[in-house]
Amino acid sequence: MALDRIENLLEKYFEAETSIAEEKELKDYFASSDVAQHLEQYKPIFGYAVQAKQEQFTATIPLNTIKRKRVVWLSVAASVAVLLGVGLFTFNNYNQPKSGEFGTYDDPEVAFRETQKALAMISESVNKGIGSMQYLNEYEQSKNRIFKK
Repeated sequence: MALDRIENLLEKYFEAETSIAEEKELKDYFASSDVAQHLEQYKPIFGYAVQAKQEQFTATIPLNTIKRKRVVWLSVAASVAVLLGVGLFTFNNYNQPKSGEFGTYDDPEVAFRETQKALAMISESVNKGIGSMQYLNEYEQSKNRIFKK
């Protein structure tokens, strides 16, 4: 009776239709010493998990501390080199004022024209933004017409 059940479970197992509980039942059966002679061939399949649990890694792994110290020192040296590079670049480019970039003009007429150009550019950008706001107003009005409160 129990042997018929085990054979049926084996058929289900090989058809990939067994549940976890049924697979545990098969593992328990094949882990016991009462395995039928004609089912001995399946014992390694279900005994593998038990053997895998008992295996342990016993080899010693040598730790290479000298190589690790070199890597640490190389990392520190690389970090210092990068910081020095960034610091020198920043010091050379941002701390020294450039005399021609302050926007000062000797001639008031030239200064007035340049100011007008700058204000015209700002006005153009603001007008583009206002044009975009008109679309939002139209959307809001359409939405209010559709979804009357």
